[in-house]
Formats: sequence, structure tokens, C-alpha cells
Amino acid sequence: MDVPETTARPRGAAVLWSDTLGRFGVRSAQILLLLALATVTVYGLLRLRLLIVPVMIAIILAAAIAPFVNFLRRKGLPGALATAIAFLGLLAALGGVVTAIVFAVRSEWDELAASAASGVDELQSFILDGPFPISAEQIAQARDAVVAFATSAQGRTGALTGVSAVAEFLTGATLMVVVLFFLLKDGATIWNFLLTPFHGRRERKLRLAGTRVLDVLGGYVRGTTIVALVDAVVIGAALLILRVPLAGPLAVIVFVGAFVPIVGATVAGALAALVALVANGPLVALIVVGVVVAVTQLEGDLLQPLVMGKSLRLHALVVLMAITAGTVLAGIAGAVLAVPLTAVAWAVVKVWTAEDPADAPGEGRPAGGAPPSAAPVA
Repeated sequence: MDVPETTARPRGAAVLWSDTLGRFGVRSAQILLLLALATVTVYGLLRLRLLIVPVMIAIILAAAIAPFVNFLRRKGLPGALATAIAFLGLLAALGGVVTAIVFAVRSEWDELAASAASGVDELQSFILDGPFPISAEQIAQARDAVVAFATSAQGRTGALTGVSAVAEFLTGATLMVVVLFFLLKDGATIWNFLLTPFHGRRERKLRLAGTRVLDVLGGYVRGTTIVALVDAVVIGAALLILRVPLAGPLAVIVFVGAFVPIVGATVAGALAALVALVANGPLVALIVVGVVVAVTQLEGDLLQPLVMGKSLRLHALVVLMAITAGTVLAGIAGAVLAVPLTAVAWAVVKVWTAEDPADAPGEGRPAGGAPPSAAPVA
């Protein structure tokens, strides 16, 4: 008896999608759908960058300060008082650094301007008499091009863009301070509220993932701070010995730049070498470059593996790719946040796929139990 045509068609369709080409088509469609979803998500996050970046920075800082807050609480201080002490201490430290930079620049600006005038002349003489075939006319043309750009409409547009960037920075900094205060004060309550819809094994995994995130972020910030401090002290001491102007502010810039792994301290050190070149001449600048290279080698071969070995288990290539992607997507803020966010994502993946050794029966906290002692972000 013949099979009805309406019954035979589904079989043909099933066979069509079950062969190699059909399975490849289904997988390709799934990959394209995931890529489209990721693209829309990244676009939405970039549109909300003024909100997302301050919140992320606040979470990272709260993770680093949380152990100190918990320490004060264990000593018997009320939660609000412990939070206020840690919060005000952080603001005082940041304010002191900014104030020190401003006063140092003001006190040494005249000396730097005078040194720069003679240094530029010396640099020009070095270029003209050096091995490179550069003439005085080419130098004059380059100088005229810079002046023309600075006085052009494009230059004025860039200045207005800079003013807008300063306004966005101040807005983001204010938002970050407010979010940081509430995370330090009510972090455990906020985290428990976010976990309300989840129960059982999924809740246990999320709590464990939150603990891992807190450990990774806190360890990353504290470890990077130690590495950055060593870089700043060594390079700053070298600048002081060589009598390079603005040695203190340049050391602070090195400290801040070290929070961008691999490239941050190098770029900040290049700025110090540029100031040394203008103010002290090529020989001192070469010595500064040698010190920066030695410090970056010490950082990569000894300090980071020793201080951050357990906090940041990422290959150097992964770190470099993360920094590049973060810089392309969100500029300087993306470069600073890319590495800790990548480390957090890897930690969450290990917990969620049960590859983390701690995610074993009996290791996690029971569903509905008390939040961890270092609850994200408390």
C-alpha cells in the first residue's frame, strides 16, 4: 500500500537536516545567532558605558576593600562605622595622591619649562648631527604642521571633545563613589536579593561563583597594587637620582599605569623617558629607558608570578588579547577592566562546569544558607 504524500514529506525533511550538511547548517545558524546576541549585548553595554564602567570599578574596589571592612566588623565595630572608615580612608588616599601630583607639578613647572627649552634645542641639534638623514627644513615643516593642527577647526573640536570627556569622567567618578559606598554597606544584602529566584544546586553554584569572583577581584587588585608600588618606587628613585624634573608625578603615573598589565608600566615609563629626553638630554633618557626595561622584566618574571600567581591564572597571550579588545571597545577604561573581567569570567566558567576542585559535594554552602563571610560585594 502506498504511503500518503503528507506522511512521506516529514521523513524527507528529517533526512535532509540529519545528514552532514544539515547538521553543519544547524550549527552555523546557532553560531550566527549567538554572535548576533553577543554583538547586541556589547553594543548595549557600550551605549551605557557611563553607567557600566563606574559600577564595574566600584565592584572591583569593593572586592579589594571587603576584607578590611570584615576585619573591622570582627573587631566589634558596627557595620555602618566599619564601612565609613574604609570608605573615607580610600577617598582620603585618592585625594592625597591627586593633591600631591598637583602641588608637585606646580612647584617644578618653571624648572621643567626652562629645561624643556634647552632640551628641545639639544634634541634638535642631536637630530641634525645624528645618523638620521633629517634636515632643518623637515623639522620646521613638522613644527608648522603641529601648530597648524592646534589652531585649526579640527584642533578646536578635539579640545571640545576633551572638555566633554572631563565632564563624563567627573560624572562617572561621582557615580562610582556612590555605588562603592552602597556595595560596602549593603553588598551581602544586594547579593542575597539577586539570588532569590534561584534554588538548590543552581543557587549553590552561584554562591560559590560569587565567592570566587570576590577572591579573584580582591586578589587581583591587591596584587597589582603591590606590583605597581614596586614599579613606581624603583622608577621614581631612578628619576630622582638622575635629577629628572617631575620625578614624583611621573612615579605616580607609573603606579597608575601598572594597573594595565604588560603595557601600562611600559607606556608610563616611556613618558618618563620622554620628559628626561626633553629636560636632561638623550643620555639620561637612555638610562631611564634601561631602568624601565629592567623593571618590566622584573615585573613579568618575578613579581607577577609571585604576588598574583593564584589571583590571575591567565596566559600572557590571553592577557594581551583581552587588553587589546578592551581598548578597542572602551578605550582606557576597557584596557584597565579587561584583564580582571577576563579572569572573573574564567573563574565563573570553571565553577559552572564543575572544573573547580572546590565545587565538590559538601564543599559549597547549602541552598538558602547564610551568605559567605566575604559575600560579594560586602
